[in-house]
Amino acid sequence: MRRGRGWLPDAVLVLVLGAITALVWTGVTHGIDLDTRDWVDSHRPTWAYVTARVLNYLGQGTPLAILAMGLAVLLAWRQHSVRPVLPVLTAYLMLMFVVGPMKVFTDRAAPHKPEDTLNREEFFSGGMSYPSGHTANTIVWYGVLVLLLSALAPAALTPAARLALRFGPPLIVAFVTTYLGFHWITDTVAGLVAGLLLDRLLRRVNWDAVPLHRVPGTRRWAERGWFGKVPDLALR
Repeated sequence: MRRGRGWLPDAVLVLVLGAITALVWTGVTHGIDLDTRDWVDSHRPTWAYVTARVLNYLGQGTPLAILAMGLAVLLAWRQHSVRPVLPVLTAYLMLMFVVGPMKVFTDRAAPHKPEDTLNREEFFSGGMSYPSGHTANTIVWYGVLVLLLSALAPAALTPAARLALRFGPPLIVAFVTTYLGFHWITDTVAGLVAGLLLDRLLRRVNWDAVPLHRVPGTRRWAERGWFGKVPDLALR
């Protein structure tokens, strides 16, 4: 992977996310949301439903976070450095403080839950559907997993495998979470955009250059050599 260069793509993602939010807020996209929901509801045979439910687990945030932390701890132990833990903690905090507040603020109900909700496609209808956390989680966490796996086994993970792992699961989850009626299609698109934005921000960080020695109370860690660089952790 290469560290993100130039801020234009990031600015475009911010503008796109803002535009989607404005369109949903003003009701411009409500027809698309409702039509998509009605279509998937009427084209969901049992076998497709079961398959989609299984694939939807690819975007479960908690298991992905636990897996990422496990790989980070393993890499930290091997390299005798705490730096591999940094991208995991940063990803978790970014999702919590960016996607989380958007869900709370927009207060949008999902296509089918909670029940007996009027105008559920609108913001402030009583829910946490916008943007799709499942979709954003998948982009961010699989990006972190690729970073850690590349550092653990740099020769084993080919560029094609990295690309497939980074973008395959997010695209699958984006499709199935909409197909299952768990999210409006605009929730999903907004989740993709938000996830890509956070992923780009994570890719900008040179984890070996983070000044850990300046953090209060970390002197002993520094003296024991736990702030050493992990060259393969650098995004490339």
